Amino acid sequence: MPQTPSRSRAVSRRSLLRALGGTAALGGLAGCGVPAAYVRPGDRAGADLSADDKRLTWANWPLYIDTDDEDPDRRPTLDAFRKSTGIAVDYVEEINDNDEFFGKVSPALMNHQQTGRDLIVISDWMCARFVRLGWVQEMDRAAQPHVTEYLDPLLRSPAFDPGRACTVPWQSGITGIAYDRRKLGREIRSVSELWADDLKGRVTLLSGLDEAFALLMQGNGVDVTKWTADDFHQVCDEVEKQVGRGQIRRFTGNDYTKDLVSGDVLACQAYSGDVIQLQADNPDIRFVVPEEGAELWAESLMIPNLARHKANAEKLIDYYYRPEVAAELAAWVNYVCPVPAAQAVLADSDDEETAALAENPLIFPDADMRKHLAIARDITSTERLEFAKRWNAIAGL
Repeated sequence: MPQTPSRSRAVSRRSLLRALGGTAALGGLAGCGVPAAYVRPGDRAGADLSADDKRLTWANWPLYIDTDDEDPDRRPTLDAFRKSTGIAVDYVEEINDNDEFFGKVSPALMNHQQTGRDLIVISDWMCARFVRLGWVQEMDRAAQPHVTEYLDPLLRSPAFDPGRACTVPWQSGITGIAYDRRKLGREIRSVSELWADDLKGRVTLLSGLDEAFALLMQGNGVDVTKWTADDFHQVCDEVEKQVGRGQIRRFTGNDYTKDLVSGDVLACQAYSGDVIQLQADNPDIRFVVPEEGAELWAESLMIPNLARHKANAEKLIDYYYRPEVAAELAAWVNYVCPVPAAQAVLADSDDEETAALAENPLIFPDADMRKHLAIARDITSTERLEFAKRWNAIAGL
């Protein structure tokens, strides 16, 4: 399996959910209807210069696009887009944390000002906040035939954006359980096995509320597409109990990978894309979608209000939904590809290692795995302050 720099990328792209702070408070107030924050539909679009100004500015996470092996400043798929369309892309790797980026652009968006960006990529739980605030524009699907045809049905209609009117997944992934089969000496098949006696003190959970809660609810048999406050507090009660008995070593960001590699931890909440990279060095590390299910998540493309190059941005989004382009990107980033048709493209590759990626269920989940995946209902603005306060106290944030 080809090595990619995704270990570095993962550490950069995923971090702790901020403890209660200004951005969380803003989201809560906006959800209650504060006029300065919410933008009405009629006030979201600006003059689109795309027809005469062939460019756009795209903000993304570090190391989240294919690069040339010889020249890391070259991005082959993006270069091909420019050559085929004449549209120049100012690609800025400026998003290192969802809340941090929210704080960076929120003053402009709440005050009906341009952000200087035509396209952004953030995690869907944060996308939900932008959609509720009215800070992003609906896309013209008539100009995006590849999105319409090829977007994975599992990702087509999250609760926060029915029909994906305002968002399109850039990459997807699964939150499940990773473990070292050789060191543990047995398989793990369910969430409840994290509380087994032979794992005492050698389990980690993700520290971020939005990253952690869904899988733990699924372990309780909850349908995470419509979970309730009682479901959340039941999870917290269980985790508090496990903390008290010393079952959980610590709560982590992406540094759980270090603990798993060193052997300090035998099982942990984990992201599918990280585990692909760990398996390249240690095939004994396994990733499991528990019997009760696992969370399917995405980080999605959005066009912020008053973007000056909306049509250009829509064209670029649609370009990345061409199966051959999606396949090239998937071979580099190794996350769950939101374009299932890209699997056949990779399978036809003359390069054996590239063709093998088509059979990896952590990039293209098989039919059985897909039955156990669900997109969790997001935490609403009215719930967030209460839930974050309780979770952060347990996780020590």
